[in-house]
Amino acid sequence: MNLKEKIDASFVYQFSEIMRSFKHEDYSDLVFLCIGTDKMTGDSFGPLVGHQLKRLLKNFETIKHIIVLGDLEENVCATNIYEKVEKIKKNCEKPYIIAIDSALSRKEDIGKIFVSKKGICVRKGIQKKHEQIGNASIKGVVAKDYKIPQINYEILQNTPLRIIIKLSEEIANGIFEVIQYS
Repeated sequence: MNLKEKIDASFVYQFSEIMRSFKHEDYSDLVFLCIGTDKMTGDSFGPLVGHQLKRLLKNFETIKHIIVLGDLEENVCATNIYEKVEKIKKNCEKPYIIAIDSALSRKEDIGKIFVSKKGICVRKGIQKKHEQIGNASIKGVVAKDYKIPQINYEILQNTPLRIIIKLSEEIANGIFEVIQYS
C-alpha cells in the first residue's frame, strides 16, 4: 500500500482549510499538540499521530517552524497538558495550536476524522469538566460514546489497536501531504 492509498481526501481538504487560516494570520509557529497516553489503547491515538508526524516532518521542523508535542516517548495527557500549553505560549511568540486527540461518538462515526477550526475539549468523554485547548482540532473517532464516564473509560482501555493505527496513519500522512506542498 503506497502513501496515497493511506490518505483520506476529505481530511486533506479540511486540513488544507486549517492551513489557510494559519497562513492568513500572523502566527509564529505551527504546533501539533498530540494528546493522549500510550497506557490505554483508545487514548494512544494522539501519541501515535505525534510519533508518525515527528518522523514525517523532521526535515520541515526548522524551515516551517513546526513543533510536534506528544508522542510515544513523551505523552501529553491530563496530568501535564496545561503545563505543555503554558510552555508553548512561553516559547512561541504567537503559536497556532492544532490539538489532535481521540474521540468518542456514535457507533456509525467510528473510524471517521473530524476537523474543526475550534480547539478541543480535553477528557470530555470521561469526565464532566473540560476546557478548550488550541486554535483548531483534529479528532479521530475510536469508539462509541456511551455518555457514562466509567463505561467510556473501559471502552477506551479495550479499543482495538487496528482502529487506532489506521486512523493515526491517515492523519499523519494527510498532514504531511498538505505541509509538503504548502
